[in-house]
Amino acid sequence: MSVTATARITAVADGRGSTVLPVLESDGPLALRRTRSQDTGYARVTVVGAMSAPLGGDRLAIEVRAEDGARMTVDAAAATVALPGAGQDAGPASYAVRLSAGEGAELRWLPEQLVSARGSELDMTTRADLAPTARLVLREELILGRHGEPTGRLSTRLTVRRAGRPLLEQQLAYGPGAPGGWDGPAVLDGHRAVGQLLVVDPAFDEAMPAPRLLGPTAVLTPLAGPAVLVTALAQDARLLRAVLDEALEGLLKESKAHRRP
Repeated sequence: MSVTATARITAVADGRGSTVLPVLESDGPLALRRTRSQDTGYARVTVVGAMSAPLGGDRLAIEVRAEDGARMTVDAAAATVALPGAGQDAGPASYAVRLSAGEGAELRWLPEQLVSARGSELDMTTRADLAPTARLVLREELILGRHGEPTGRLSTRLTVRRAGRPLLEQQLAYGPGAPGGWDGPAVLDGHRAVGQLLVVDPAFDEAMPAPRLLGPTAVLTPLAGPAVLVTALAQDARLLRAVLDEALEGLLKESKAHRRP
């Protein structure tokens, strides 16, 4: 039997330099837990998988709101593994992530890897709506197949709007049924870990990071707005995470150096 579930998180600034969580609603396989944050003033929520999901036919969603002035990190306890459904007619699973950040808010969406297991079908969409002074860090890591197996079918769509205007819109597809060439030398070239890191920060209006290579299979690209996108390929999840972590550390330092008092 397929599962339909929506988990919800709302973070609110308490006016004393901290962030509280008036809404923390788990649902189905999406269990939410308050966890200790290493960053002063930030709330932290960890998504804990309460059961195997997403399976074929599942409809999962998570909604995260950082109200004006709130600061929040959302991460995960383990990787998410997309698996085939129990029946032949289960159909693809869907996973929708909806993020919003108000004026002066800071939202960090840092889940663990999404693994596309053989035979699975998953459509994942991520949408972020940001106020003009909001900051966003968003990481996405896709692992195409478990060890020694081919990938399932995986499609992802990322839409980001800032002040009501489009900032980034992109769609990717991998596995059976994807447009030809997705695993060829011009795209993955044998790599099975692909990721991206998006940093939106008004401080980049003062000084936009320069475009540059971050190794032989990673690149930093400034966007038409106070944002940069890092795209990377790697042979495995560990190597991919190392590239994205190093890029994030450098970008946060650049942001801090250019923030207005």
